[in-house]
Amino acid sequence: MNEDTDQGRGEGLPTGFERGTDGPKVIVVGVDGSDTSWRAAAYAAGLARRQNALLAVVYVQPVLAGGAALGAPVVEATEEVAEELLAEIRATTERLRGIFAVRWEFHTFRGDPYAGLVRAADELTADAVVVGASEQAGHRIVGSVAVRLVKAGRWPVTVVP
Repeated sequence: MNEDTDQGRGEGLPTGFERGTDGPKVIVVGVDGSDTSWRAAAYAAGLARRQNALLAVVYVQPVLAGGAALGAPVVEATEEVAEELLAEIRATTERLRGIFAVRWEFHTFRGDPYAGLVRAADELTADAVVVGASEQAGHRIVGSVAVRLVKAGRWPVTVVP
């Protein structure tokens, strides 16, 4: 019998804290504007609503070294995408006001999408991560962000088609 419980007689509850036993409290969802990422966000929002969890919507701004070398305004372009994503999320939230209430936050990180989502999940103490399936054919060979997150084995990961 575990020292922290008295389950042998059906009395008492565990006294030690075990992360993730009461359902997720923070759900991280990665968005990049693709159809699968929007489906992932919708799925994660429903999960957050049902679990009364915080939905952390994360956009990872890619760092394109080649684009910077060519003089392209890469930083401005990725920040513009982040602003567009935030505007779309706010518009959707406003449309659903009174129907579905979800606590949410929007976060942006810079870098590789996998590394950015790992950092977000760690910093936000995520209990679950939701991402859309990759729409790029090359990821079947190299491996997608979703596959890499699953292999990391640090959080439950849901991949939405």
